[in-house]
Amino acid sequence: MQLNSYWLSTAPSFSGGQQAFTQEHYDVAVVGGGFTGLSAARTLARGGARVALLEAGQLIGEASGRNGGQCNTGVAQDYANLVEQLGRERAIAHYTTYAEAVSSVEQVIAEETINCDYLRHGKLKLAAKPEHYDKLARTCDAIRRDVDSDVEMLSATAVKEEVDSPLYYGGLLQHNGGQMHMGRFGIGLAEAAASHGAHIFEHTPMTRLTREKSAYRLGTPSGDIRAENVLLATGASQTGPLSWFRRRLVPVGSFIVVTEPLSAAQCAQLLPQRRSYVTSRIVGHYFRLTADNRLLFGGRARFAMSGSQSDAKSGEILRRGLEEAFPLLKGVQLEYCWGGLVDMSQDRLPHAGQHNGMYYAMGYSGHGVQMSVHMGHILADVILGNRQSHPWQDTKWPAIPGHFGKPWFLPLVGSWYRLQDRLH
Repeated sequence: MQLNSYWLSTAPSFSGGQQAFTQEHYDVAVVGGGFTGLSAARTLARGGARVALLEAGQLIGEASGRNGGQCNTGVAQDYANLVEQLGRERAIAHYTTYAEAVSSVEQVIAEETINCDYLRHGKLKLAAKPEHYDKLARTCDAIRRDVDSDVEMLSATAVKEEVDSPLYYGGLLQHNGGQMHMGRFGIGLAEAAASHGAHIFEHTPMTRLTREKSAYRLGTPSGDIRAENVLLATGASQTGPLSWFRRRLVPVGSFIVVTEPLSAAQCAQLLPQRRSYVTSRIVGHYFRLTADNRLLFGGRARFAMSGSQSDAKSGEILRRGLEEAFPLLKGVQLEYCWGGLVDMSQDRLPHAGQHNGMYYAMGYSGHGVQMSVHMGHILADVILGNRQSHPWQDTKWPAIPGHFGKPWFLPLVGSWYRLQDRLH
C-alpha cells in the first residue's frame, strides 16, 4: 500500500513552472498553489496582470490534491440548520453561491479543455441511522422550497438499489454536483494559468512579508519580489508568517484509502449510478468510484494531523469501515492511503476579504473543491477592478478562543463528536 495521494501519483507532470525570478516587481503575488491560487492566477493573467504564484512545495500538493474528488453544491452545514442560524436570505445566498461554484469549475474545464474525468452524477447523502432520515427529509423540503427543486428523498429500498450496503436507511439526492480527477484538474488549471502568462514557482515558500509604501515585499529562499497586491490562498498551511490566519483556522486531518481496480461487475453491483456519496454521521465517511474502477473511501478516521504513521493507522481504521459498509469487498487490496488537512473555520463557512490590505480566501471546511476555484476567480476579478463585491465579504471572522495555531484540542473535539454520533 502506497502512502501517497492517488490523485498526485496519477497526475501528469507540470511543465509550465519558472525556475528563477526573472523580474522583481509584479502586479499581484499569489501565495499558495492549490485551486484558489491557481484559479486566481489564471484569471489575473487573462486580465493582463503581471502575476507571480509562490508555492512552498508541490503544486496542489496539499488539500487540493488530497481530497475526496467531489465537486458538489450545498453548504458544509445542514441547510435547514443554516436557515435557523443565519436567516433564510443569507442561507439562500450561501447555497446559491455553492451552486454557482460548481458551474465555475465546469466552465474552467470547458474553456481550457482539461481532461480530468469530470462526471456530473450528483451527490447522495446517506442516512446512517433511521432517525437521520427525517432530518434529511426536512432539509430536502427546505432546499426544494428555497433554492433547488432538483433534489429528492430516496427510501431505504431505493438507496439499497443505489448502494449495495447494509448500513443505510434512505438518503437525500442532490443532482447538481460532480466529481473529477483532482490531479489532472489541478495540473490542467496550472498549465492554463502559465499559458496565459502567470509565473508559477514551486518549492518557493514565502518566509517574509512586509509592507513597503504602496507595495509588498515577499521574501523567499530564492530571493525577494515586490508586488502591488497580495492574495493569500494558503488554507491550513503551517508555513510562513501567517499567524493571524492560523488563529482562525483549525487544521483537521481527513484520510482516504483507494482500492485496487475492481471488476466492471463489482462496480455495477456496488455503486451502479457512480455518484458521490457521504454519510450523515458527524464522524462519517465519503466514497465514490474513480474512472479506473477503484473505490475511494475516506473520512476523519482519527482526529490527528496527517503524517506517514498517522496515515497508516488511519488507513487500517478506514479498511474496517470500508469492509463494514461493503461486505462484498472484504479482503480487497488497498493500493493507496493518505491524509490531508482540512482548513476548518469555526462557523464552517468560507472566509474571504482583506487583512492589512492583503486579499485572502480560505476556510472552506471540507467543501473546497468548487468554492476554491470560484473564489480564486472572484477575488482576482476584484483585484482587476471588474467587480466590487464577493459572496463572503460580510462574514465576520474572529479568532478561535484558546487557539494559536497548534490544534491541541483535536482529541477532545473528536471524543465529543463520536459521543454525539452515538447519542443522536
